[in-house]
Amino acid sequence: MTNGDSERPNVARLFDYYLGGAHNFAVDRVLAEEIIKRFPVAEMARTIRSFSRRVVRLCVEEYGIRQFLDLGSGIPTAGNVHEVAQSLDPSCHVVYVDSDPVTVAHARTMLRDNLNAAIVQSDIGDVGAVLRHPETRRLIDFTQPAAVLMVGVLPYVTDEPGGVIARYRAALSEGSVLALTHLTKDVEPELVGRLVDLGGDMGSKLVPRSKQDVEEFLCGLTLLEPGLVLAAHWRADGELPGTSAAADASTYGAVGMV
Repeated sequence: MTNGDSERPNVARLFDYYLGGAHNFAVDRVLAEEIIKRFPVAEMARTIRSFSRRVVRLCVEEYGIRQFLDLGSGIPTAGNVHEVAQSLDPSCHVVYVDSDPVTVAHARTMLRDNLNAAIVQSDIGDVGAVLRHPETRRLIDFTQPAAVLMVGVLPYVTDEPGGVIARYRAALSEGSVLALTHLTKDVEPELVGRLVDLGGDMGSKLVPRSKQDVEEFLCGLTLLEPGLVLAAHWRADGELPGTSAAADASTYGAVGMV
C-alpha cells in the first residue's frame, strides 16, 4: 500500500471500523463517525455480518459444506467467513473476492499464514475470471458442495445482477448453497434513500431492490426456512435484537440450496 492509501477514506475500511476491526486508519474513523451520526450504518453492517455468521455455521454443522466463495467480501475483519468456518473445522477452504486493490492488499496481509484461505482481486461480475482464478481453483472443487455468499454486495451490482447470480449458481453442484442479502426501500424508504444519496456522494452507486426483485434472483433454488425475510430475522433465534429497528428493516436475506 502507498502513503496515499492512509490519506483517503476507503469503503472497505469504513465497514471494518463499523464491525469493530483494526484494519482502518484515522481518516476512515473520522468519516465513519460523521456517517454514524446520520445513519445507523454500524448496526446495518453488524446485521449482515451476523447473518453471514449464521449461514456459515449452518453450512458447516448441518450440511457438511467445507468450501466457501465470499463475493464482494471487503476486508475479512471480525467474524469473517474463514474465522467462523475454520473454528468449526480447520480444513474449511475460503476464497474471498473483491475488486478494490486496497482491500485486497489488506486481506492478503491478514491471510498470508492461512493456507486454506485466500483473496482474489476481481470484479464479481466477471464470473469466469473469478471461477478460473488459480486461487479459486486451488481451494474450491466445484464438483463438491460449496457455498457462494453474496452478502452486502448485490446493491453494487448494477448490470443484470440476476444474470450474475445465475452464472455462479450454474457452477455449483447439487447440495451447494447460495446465500444473499439485499438492501431494500420496502420498509424504510426515507432512510435507505438517504443512504443511497450518501453512497453516490462517495462515488459508490447503490441500487436497493424490492422483495419481488430479490425473489426473482432466487428462482430455481430451494429456499431454506424461513425463506426470503429481513436478514435480521433469518434464523436469529437466541440472538439479541439489533439496537436499531430501522437498520434491521433495511436488508433482506435468504439462503437457497442448489
